[in-house]
Amino acid sequence: MIVVQDYHKVYRETVAVDGLSFEVAPGSILGLLGPNGAGKTTTLRALAGILRPTRGRLFVAGHDVVADPVAAKRELAYIPDDPKLFDALTVWEHLQFIASAYRVDDYREKGEELLRRFDLTEKRESMAQELSRGMRQKVAICCAYLHEPRAILFDEPLTGLDPYAIRTLKESIIERAAAGAAVVVSSHLLSLVEDLCTHLLILNRGRCLFQGTLDDARAQYAGLQGSASLEEVFFRATGPVRSPGPAPVASGPVDQPAP
Repeated sequence: MIVVQDYHKVYRETVAVDGLSFEVAPGSILGLLGPNGAGKTTTLRALAGILRPTRGRLFVAGHDVVADPVAAKRELAYIPDDPKLFDALTVWEHLQFIASAYRVDDYREKGEELLRRFDLTEKRESMAQELSRGMRQKVAICCAYLHEPRAILFDEPLTGLDPYAIRTLKESIIERAAAGAAVVVSSHLLSLVEDLCTHLLILNRGRCLFQGTLDDARAQYAGLQGSASLEEVFFRATGPVRSPGPAPVASGPVDQPAP
C-alpha cells in the first residue's frame, strides 16, 4: 500500500534522508522512530506529496506520488504534528469541504459519527479559531478519516489530546488497520508505538538503522531479552550504551556527623 524506493532528500548541503526504502502492507501499522532531525517528518511530507524527493520513488496504493499526485492523494490522509485549519470555517464546514474535495457523497452520516466519536458534536458550529489545541487536532483526525483513506500518516498524533481522546484515537487506528488501511505513526512517545505498531522503522541522520518487528529488533540488538522495552531497543539502536557514572564522592570526612 505504501512503497518507498531509494528515497533521498537533500537541502543544499544537508542530507535529510539518505537512500531510504521500505514498504507498509495493508493492515500494518508502522512505527517511525528516530531522534530529532532523523528524517521522519521529511519522509512523511514526501509521501504526502508536500516535498519533492531529490531522488527515488514513492508510491501510495500503486500510484507514483510525483508522477500521479492526485490519484495518490485520493488514497491518502496526512495528519501533521500541527494541523492548520481554516479559522473562518466551523467544524462541520471543515467536513463539508473535505467531502467536496474528495467527492464523498454520503459524508453526512460518516461525519456525524466521527464528531460523536471524537466528542465534537457540541462544537459542530464552532469556528476553528475558537477551538483548543486538542480540539483542533481532533477535527483534523475526523477530516482525515472522512474519505476512508487506504494509507494514513500520523506525525506526533497525540499532541494536545486528553486521555479520553488518546484512547479513542488509538482504538480508531487499530480499527482502520484491521479494515485494510496501511498506517504510519511517527512519534517520540515510545509507549504509543509499542502499544499500537506491528512493525518498526528506526531512522538516524536520514538513514535506516532497523526495520522489522519489535521481536526482530530485540533479536538484532544482542543482549536484549525478549521482554526488553522499546525504549531499550531505541537507545541501543540510535546511540552508544551509557553505563552509570561513578557514585558521588562525599566532600567531607565520612564519619563526620551532620550538624
